[in-house]
Amino acid sequence: MTIDPSSAEAGWRLEKTYARLPRALFVPMAPEPVSRPRVVVLNRPLAESLGLKAEALAGDGAAAVLAGNVLPSGAEPIAQAYAGHQYGHFTPLGDGRAILLGEQVTPSGARLDIQLKGSGRTPFSRGGDGRAALGPMLREFLISEAMNALGIPTTRSLAVVATGDDVRRQETLPGAVLVRVAASHIRVGTMEWAAAQNDRPVLEALVRYTLRRHFPGLAESDNPALALLEAVIERQAALVAAWQAVGFVHGVMNTDNMALSGETIDYGPCAFMDTYDPATVFSSIDRFGRYAYGQQPPIAQWNLARLAEALLPMVDADPRKALDRAAAAVHAFPALYERHWLERFGKKLGLEAVEAADRPLIDDLLDWMHRGGQDFTNTFAGLTTGAWRTGQGDAAFDAWQARWVARRDRPDRPSADPATVMRAANPAVIPRNHRVEEALAAAATDGDLGPMHRLLEVLADPFDHRREAPEYQEPAGAGTGPYRTFCGT
Repeated sequence: MTIDPSSAEAGWRLEKTYARLPRALFVPMAPEPVSRPRVVVLNRPLAESLGLKAEALAGDGAAAVLAGNVLPSGAEPIAQAYAGHQYGHFTPLGDGRAILLGEQVTPSGARLDIQLKGSGRTPFSRGGDGRAALGPMLREFLISEAMNALGIPTTRSLAVVATGDDVRRQETLPGAVLVRVAASHIRVGTMEWAAAQNDRPVLEALVRYTLRRHFPGLAESDNPALALLEAVIERQAALVAAWQAVGFVHGVMNTDNMALSGETIDYGPCAFMDTYDPATVFSSIDRFGRYAYGQQPPIAQWNLARLAEALLPMVDADPRKALDRAAAAVHAFPALYERHWLERFGKKLGLEAVEAADRPLIDDLLDWMHRGGQDFTNTFAGLTTGAWRTGQGDAAFDAWQARWVARRDRPDRPSADPATVMRAANPAVIPRNHRVEEALAAAATDGDLGPMHRLLEVLADPFDHRREAPEYQEPAGAGTGPYRTFCGT
């Protein structure tokens, strides 16, 4: 495949350390060319942070690079192999429509994967076309950038490139390639794949590589597999607590969609909850609510148990000891998650130093919200701005608020201003589902990117409670019916 001679001038500094791992973990694979690449949306601030020149990425020649027709210098394209428990069932998978170009080394020294999603068939496509539609790729761009602005670890989106080719789903749709940026694409399912090879050196190489890349302080641990497991459990406990605090429903928490880096990955049937209800589920194929909002913490622990199983051969030579040590690590998840959840929700109520005894105060508010069908985001925003006050005819809320004020203003509280703490913890805006759909429909169907750019602008500063933006703060009106999302594959 052709190498772009001007890619060094654009700032590409690609290395390929993952491609030096055993070949059981990937397949060398070039992207399939597309007919008429055109940059639809470019993330200029992200480009600059990567050391790339945004102006150089906006031209016609750059579209060919971002779509995969031409490779930047230093690229060594591969399709990564991995497995996954999908809705509880083990399945060999792999990058069926994605190609990893390499790792961009940023001016700060960070190493970040550059992946093309929707780049064509690979040996892992399982009969699929390997392509992606414009709407779902714009959706990932929008939601991942919103998550980043909310301060939640996430993969990022550098660009969406229209291919000029149609893809067939339930209907004919315009095709696109997403340029995804990630700390890495190593997943729980990657470890499952390595373990399934029954080749100890493959698993050992992947474990040590993952530690060096994401947990360098643990790279020389006496028990690297156990150190990796415990570190991933801690990061996932923090990540899922962050999701819960903003009402985010991932929608497809299969083990291949849990990144060991602790980033949110794969924005398929995700959405944000409006009315607070732990049973909230959006995905059209999640008929039994396996991945509902309230199920996300136990599902995360279930996924981590699968990671522990994959690592057992390296945890201890004695199978019984290995099982006991790995089980102890997985069983620590609920307490770790509870600590992160309490910290997140405590700050949503202005409690800089939250205590275990504060749990009933938080639970009682959530119960009141559930019984009354209250909007999750707007309730906490109203508490932040003072829009929610006593004396509005709701005795249950008045009684709760009296307890909250007494706790918040307790004489021994830290010096941090509760209002400041709340403003930093409670977003005024989230990607409201109906606004997301409006923006995507305008862009993908009508070619009008105006609504998407306006939405991105608002979501870039989600904690601004002084801004008047009611059209982005209110949920969909009555009569719109239940919101459903789709994987977009």
